[in-house]
Amino acid sequence: MPFIRPFEPRDTEACMHICHATQSPTVAADPVTARMSPYIWCVQFTHLSPQTCFVLVDDTDTNTNTDFSSSSKDGKDGKVVGYVIGTPDVHAFAACYPRYIKEVLQSPQGLIDVPPPKQLDTLESWFLPSSGGKTKEAAAAAQRLNPVCLAQLAYNPQWLVLSGPEGGPAEARKKEMVETWRAMLHIDLLDEWQGKGWGRKMIDRFVEAVRTSGADYGRGVNLGVAGENKKVVKFYEKVGFRVFEGGEVEGNVWMVRDLCGKTGGKERE
Repeated sequence: MPFIRPFEPRDTEACMHICHATQSPTVAADPVTARMSPYIWCVQFTHLSPQTCFVLVDDTDTNTNTDFSSSSKDGKDGKVVGYVIGTPDVHAFAACYPRYIKEVLQSPQGLIDVPPPKQLDTLESWFLPSSGGKTKEAAAAAQRLNPVCLAQLAYNPQWLVLSGPEGGPAEARKKEMVETWRAMLHIDLLDEWQGKGWGRKMIDRFVEAVRTSGADYGRGVNLGVAGENKKVVKFYEKVGFRVFEGGEVEGNVWMVRDLCGKTGGKERE
């Protein structure tokens, strides 16, 4: 039977593969941005906060020659098919971020996959200048992500997890959100493992890890939903999250879930 277990370093490649396989069409459209994506939305969490990261393992696939097969410490074999990752306190996470830069982004492979940005003073535009189109739809389809902007996000936790673009209308709202709901979550499952109840179970596992972490998670957990993936908002609402207004300014959806305080009590749904 498939099972959820704590993330182990040997799972890194599998998690990067899942991040690639589940990325948005806009990210996937360019090989450069596609290659960068795990370094922006995955690897820093497993590297800096492995205690709140978990993987879903398909133990029916025990072929050790299968790509991204995994053998856990307890000897169980299988293929990693999903993950829930995050941190119990984004502010403590940001304080540790230089270690991620040094050990991962500045590793030989990291330097190839995410070329260091030339400047970190001003965040560049999310999209490259559009070549235009005859219709609004054609112009939107022609938009390409700016790799320099993605590299800046990878190297700067302030932009990545603590605030929106400086001076933008979303900046104050995002700061308010992460000051209050200090834990942050990301979850991805391969397509064939979605809609089977595992997402809820994995989020429950993450929430329990946050609650028992001893970290200052404030009122609870925040997450972001890309504008291209708004269909999942209903799922998050079913597992206790609600929309936090402000993300729509960036074309995204921000969501929060209240957890009980450290001294105990019921969750506020």
